[in-house]
Amino acid sequence: MSRIEEALEKAAKLRGESTFEIPAKKTVHSIHKPPPMTTPGIKLTNQLLVTVNDPHTQAAEEYSKLKSVIVKLTQKGPFMNMLMVTSSIGSEGKSLTAVNLALSLAQEFDHTVLLVDADIRNPSLHRYLGIENSLGLTDCLIDGADVKDALIRTGVGKLSFLPAGRDVPNPAEVFTSKRMRDFFLEMKNRYHDRYIIIDTPPVLPFAETRSLSAIVDGIVLVAKEGLVTLHNIEETIECIKGTPMLGIVYNAAATEFHADRYHYSREGNV
Repeated sequence: MSRIEEALEKAAKLRGESTFEIPAKKTVHSIHKPPPMTTPGIKLTNQLLVTVNDPHTQAAEEYSKLKSVIVKLTQKGPFMNMLMVTSSIGSEGKSLTAVNLALSLAQEFDHTVLLVDADIRNPSLHRYLGIENSLGLTDCLIDGADVKDALIRTGVGKLSFLPAGRDVPNPAEVFTSKRMRDFFLEMKNRYHDRYIIIDTPPVLPFAETRSLSAIVDGIVLVAKEGLVTLHNIEETIECIKGTPMLGIVYNAAATEFHADRYHYSREGNV
């Protein structure tokens, strides 16, 4: 059992839950996918969006397996439609994981997806998608902008995107407010039949992620090999306990898999 799995098992025991089982590795045969249809003006050219631009790589296969696990776990009982993707500290790859997971889900015909950039201290999803960070989440929360005016259709399946919005001087106060809670709960109920994937700030440096964790249905934690410590992960799990931990994405892991038709980009490896 790896140290990551030990941390998960310990956290599950503390919550009195069954442990999360990481599925055994298996060979997945790539299926050719047609180029995505995108909204005019949006061109998904970033090569780190492997689920769209490089679907035959091992990294893309890993995102596909992550998607399959998420779908299975969130549809076992009442649909767990609002999920957050986070990390213990910065630079672990949570935003890249969030956008690739959302893209992978949206490429299936039966999944409607809303991707939300709630990392308002350091928004990055708009850069991966090749668009401007214009009207978005903070404009809705603070200025009362209509969320329908802020949503951007990506043209990839049924994937819409809500940018972070304008800078605010007090992110922690915004995210611990009743307005924030009401906004996300209204979004959850308005889009009760679709996945809402929320990219949040890392847990340990900032308080707002802990507030948001109390209203989502499940959490995906990204841990980057060689950067985060087991102590960091244990502390993070303790901070967000009470919300189901769907699993840990072990990012930038070393691999001994050398099939000729696969290659890894360490920045996008899961």
